[in-house]
Amino acid sequence: MISKGNLLAGVFTAVLGASALTLPAHAEGEKDVTLYKSPSCGCCTAWGDALDKAGFNVIVKKTDDLYRVKQQVGVPENLEACHTAIVDGYVLEGHVPLDAVNRMLTERPDIKGLSVPGMPMGSLGMGEPDEDTQYTVFALPKVVGSKPAVYQKVGN
Repeated sequence: MISKGNLLAGVFTAVLGASALTLPAHAEGEKDVTLYKSPSCGCCTAWGDALDKAGFNVIVKKTDDLYRVKQQVGVPENLEACHTAIVDGYVLEGHVPLDAVNRMLTERPDIKGLSVPGMPMGSLGMGEPDEDTQYTVFALPKVVGSKPAVYQKVGN
């Protein structure tokens, strides 16, 4: 029987060719982050740099077709942001804070990943947070069409 991870990896390879998404399903790839971003996006670069400084191995894949990447990993339109990343089989959509990424990798919840929709000011990669910084980190549900849950609130 083909596992869901192997099936998804095969679909990604077929659709995206040589720059296919890889979804490792084991802890040894835990610190590898593949970041899909627009070639010209500075805030995406800043987010990736912050993860790199925190000890992650960030592999940047520049693409002009982020919509296709988001479709392939199942990011709902209402939770989309400017970049998409993959870490240890989880999707990270947008400016997800480091503490949320680390918590997810430690707790291993049964979710598709995390999303910070849009580009909230003060989020990781979007300038320095201040007393007005407020945004929500959502858990991406595994079941298409399911309502996303609040994973973490920042500044609330």
